[in-house]
Formats: sequence, C-alpha cells, structure tokens
Amino acid sequence: MESANGKKKKLVYVSSAIAVMAIAVLVVYVVRGLGRITTDDAYIEGRVHTIASKIPGTIRTVSVEDNQLVRKGDLLVEIDARDYELATSLAQANVDIQKAQFEQASRDKERIESLYKDKVFSQEQYEKAITGYSLAQAQLKAAGEQLKIANRNLEYTKIVAPSNGQITKKSAVTGNQIMPSQPLMAIVAMDDLWLTANYKETQLKKVRPGQHVEIKVDTYPGKVFAGHVESIMAGTGAAFSLFPPENALGNYVKVVQRIPVKIVIDRDVDTGHILRLGMSCSSTIITR
Repeated sequence: MESANGKKKKLVYVSSAIAVMAIAVLVVYVVRGLGRITTDDAYIEGRVHTIASKIPGTIRTVSVEDNQLVRKGDLLVEIDARDYELATSLAQANVDIQKAQFEQASRDKERIESLYKDKVFSQEQYEKAITGYSLAQAQLKAAGEQLKIANRNLEYTKIVAPSNGQITKKSAVTGNQIMPSQPLMAIVAMDDLWLTANYKETQLKKVRPGQHVEIKVDTYPGKVFAGHVESIMAGTGAAFSLFPPENALGNYVKVVQRIPVKIVIDRDVDTGHILRLGMSCSSTIITR
C-alpha cells in the first residue's frame, strides 16, 4: 500500500516538474517573442553597375569572364583605339597651327598699337588688328578644347570597373560594333548588399534604426546572418506602386499595408560572397 502511495507521489512530483518546466519554457518563449518581429516577405538587394561605352567603336578585347570577381579599376573591355589616336593627332596639329597664328596676331597687335599711337595707322586698321588678335585667341582656345575632347575619347577606349564586384549579364564580344550607352555587362557590388523586408504597418511601432536583425536565407537553412535596421521607407509599397489604390472610387475594404524596411547586412558576415541578389529571406528585428 505504501509502495503504491510512493509511486503516486513520485508521479505527481514528476508531472508537476514537467508542468513547471513547460510553463517556464512557454513564458520565456512569449517574453522573448514580445521583443521580436518577423517577416518572410524579404529579399536581398544590392547595387548593380551597368557597364556601357561612352563612344562608338569596335570591341578589341574583353578581359573578363561571366561571374568573375573584379576590383575597382580592373580593365573590362578595350575598344579599337586607332581612329581615336588619329583624331588626337589631328587635334594636336590644329592646336599647333592655331598657336602659330595667335603668336603672329599678337606680334601684329603690338606693332600696330605702337604705330597707331604715332598716327601711322588709321582707326579702322587698328580695330581690324585687335579683332584679328581676339579671333586668333578664341580659335586657339577652341582648338585646345577639341584636343581635350579627343584625349578624353581616347581614354574612353578602355572601360574599367567602377567598383569591386562580380560580373553578370555579360554581352560584350570581341569584334562587335557598339554604340554609346549600349549595356555590355553589369557589376554587382558584393560588399554592398542589403535586405528589403516588407513588414506589416502594425509591426513597426517599436522599430528604430540601428536595431539588431537576425537574417535567415532560404538557400542556407540553419545559418543565421547578422544585420541592422538602417531606415524605414517613407511610404507603403502600395503608395509607390505603378497604380496606387484609389479607395474613393468604390467600396472600401481596410487592408493592412506593408512598409519596406532597409536592413543592412553587417560587414564581415558574408566574407565568402555566398549571398545573391533576389534571394528569399526571413528577417527578425530585435526591438529590445
């Protein structure tokens, strides 16, 4: 009889302990959840540099491959420079000619000014000499500007990377004729990625810039990336859509709106550059 009572007491103690532990876990979970807001409507975004030529020409060499990592200043594409080298030489020759003409006009001006004072030349002759000098000066300046343009165009025959990143959407092929502003490839800045997380407007009461964020990417289950809230968009996604809703035209149904939050991935978190633009994520903001 005593043995049965002892077993009952032990069972009660064990059940009570399990219940207390369950309540404790539930309380911790609830308290922890009060300072965390989560959404799975989040995607990785970043800066994409579209690479294009500023001059027309023929592609001479392409120095990069698809998905290659490049550094700022690396040569990407080289355009055949022969026509632009000739244009530079021609512009330099024109500068030399205009310089010689300006020097001659300057000497004529000084000579005529001296003789004009002695009344050897008339007012009309003097004015023509001054006009010739001014014209030669303007022509020399214009020739100098043309030379600068020619030199700049020659520099444009070498297209370099504007930032560190990874090559994507490469369409440049050796021998192709290209025109100004024609996209040749793009560079994704892998060191400058962020999340656009669309939170419900009812979740953002306690969200502030600088708060820590836990990021989970669908591609890498079990891995948590660190980030922080940088800013909250100035309006809802619907307000900035191509066709914003016009509630005054018909029956109104209240719908909870979503507001994009920019979450910056902390530096040194993605050193292996495993994250990619457009990846689906879930983000949890720690509000306290």
